[in-house]
Amino acid sequence: MQLNLSQIENMEFEGVDFSDYPDFVDAFLVSADIDGRELTEEEVDYLNDEHYEFVNESVFSSIF
Repeated sequence: MQLNLSQIENMEFEGVDFSDYPDFVDAFLVSADIDGRELTEEEVDYLNDEHYEFVNESVFSSIF
């Protein structure tokens, strides 16, 4: 699966635990948009599994 990470927007997360700052290891992506459409569940799972660093950095960026 190929997704252009720079086009992902409107990301929503769950599992953000501030006592785990700055790692947020329990946080995960639940929804996002890409190129004007909502990501499928399969695409969200792919990002959580294969691009964890991107998801983690996005969690951090969305909070601060």
